[in-house]
Amino acid sequence: MPGFTIAEKILAAKSGRTSVRPGEIVDAYPDLVMSHTATWRSVSVMQKVGATKLYDPDRLAVVLDHIAPAKTEKNATDQQVSRNFARTNGINKFYDVDAGIAHLVLMEAGHVVPGDLIVGTDSHCTIYGSLGALGTGIGYTEVASVWITGKLWMKVPETFKIVLSGKLAPGVYSKDLMLHLIGTLGADGCGYKAVEFHGHATTGLSVSERMTMTNLAMEMGVKCAFVPPDAKTEEYLRGRMDKSKQYHPVSADADAVYEKELPVDLGKLGPMVACPHEVENTKPIQQVEGTRIDQAFLGSCANAKYEDLEVAARILKGRRVHPNVRLIITPGSKQILLEASKTGVFQTLLEAGGMFTNPGCGACAGDGGIMADGEVCLSTANRNFIGRMGSSKAEIYLSSPATLAASAIKGVISDPREFF
Repeated sequence: MPGFTIAEKILAAKSGRTSVRPGEIVDAYPDLVMSHTATWRSVSVMQKVGATKLYDPDRLAVVLDHIAPAKTEKNATDQQVSRNFARTNGINKFYDVDAGIAHLVLMEAGHVVPGDLIVGTDSHCTIYGSLGALGTGIGYTEVASVWITGKLWMKVPETFKIVLSGKLAPGVYSKDLMLHLIGTLGADGCGYKAVEFHGHATTGLSVSERMTMTNLAMEMGVKCAFVPPDAKTEEYLRGRMDKSKQYHPVSADADAVYEKELPVDLGKLGPMVACPHEVENTKPIQQVEGTRIDQAFLGSCANAKYEDLEVAARILKGRRVHPNVRLIITPGSKQILLEASKTGVFQTLLEAGGMFTNPGCGACAGDGGIMADGEVCLSTANRNFIGRMGSSKAEIYLSSPATLAASAIKGVISDPREFF
């Protein structure tokens, strides 16, 4: 019998099966159910169906990261519902508006470990695959059903294997890799597929870079994405892993069956930019250099980690943001902001002309950084859909933090490699 992929092994384990194959439907029991600012919606569903008891409060995590702090009375009321729900039901994994983006907060807190099955009210739950967990997004109604029953049905996905070789050149990052892949495969190129990143080059990538990869994989349509756990995964979790969890990495069998295998030579990649208004509309930096920008947004669950801020600070140190550009910096979490404060990264970015906002989703979710008609923003977020940051007549380009920093200095989209 052929071997099994990571997704197949995890879904078999979480559904009490000895094995599963692509296309099968299983009743899976998630280890963690994440809900963010949409928690109030799931609470209202519980109330409508008359449910009063949670299957297991310890499996719930609530993080108020969108529109945080509240901007309107309606936001405040919704957040109040979420807080009261957490307090009433004894949900210990509750993080208020000061904590940051749900995905980063939960990983920092050690609530995500290899082999976990995690579902949540955000499509970019795929990021948990950076630590070897199966993460996937579901709707708020589904979240309510898992709160009540502890399970949900899932179809076992086929798996694509992406094999990385070579080494990224200075000024080129995993964001560029993912924009290349999204442009190559398309927004639905991996529709309801699992993706595994393999190859010697993968081990050389930091956990932060892996988070960017599995996060952006969603923009290829994946159900889930994985970087197989290794020594760097174990090191990241050492000292932070939830005491209720154990470290049991799950790897694909050597003879696992893949639907498709795609080789990528990292050494051949250069900086990439996603152009309006689709993430799959990607182009090499040379084709968009010189495009005017009015705003630069360094944030989102894709690229607001400490390493991302440090990369931008390295380029901006001793330089100034162009007078025609607003550089908005939104750290992914309170912990990231604290680290940036301790190392001098915060001061460097501030002195260069950057403007910090509180940790959270920020402009990526349309919370601040709103643009007017005709304005152009270069963003490190994962999406550039029309109207996502204000006016439907504004334009959003996506890039790595390095490309963003170089562009913020020059006032136009620029190649960061000249700064390395």
